[in-house]
Amino acid sequence: MKFAGALVILGAALLLLVTGGDCGICPAIKQDVHLFFYGTPEEYVKHVEKYKDGLETLENKEKLKKCIDSKMTKEDKAHATAIKEIEASSSC
Repeated sequence: MKFAGALVILGAALLLLVTGGDCGICPAIKQDVHLFFYGTPEEYVKHVEKYKDGLETLENKEKLKKCIDSKMTKEDKAHATAIKEIEASSSC
């Protein structure tokens, strides 16, 4: 979990740098993160299909989603989905 959490935090930090601290996180990204951690594999793949239509990509996304669901606890997922905390930050 620590690695996944670190990746989310790194991504958030990069987002802040790119946006100049605006924190206006794209709704599609929010939905993607939410479905990745809390949706079903079918819901997540259906969402990803809008942006990636290659069968191999979709199959890999589904495998990754199922892996996350089987390995991460609810607490792990809550720590990894820090969007609300990022938006509430005084840096935004």
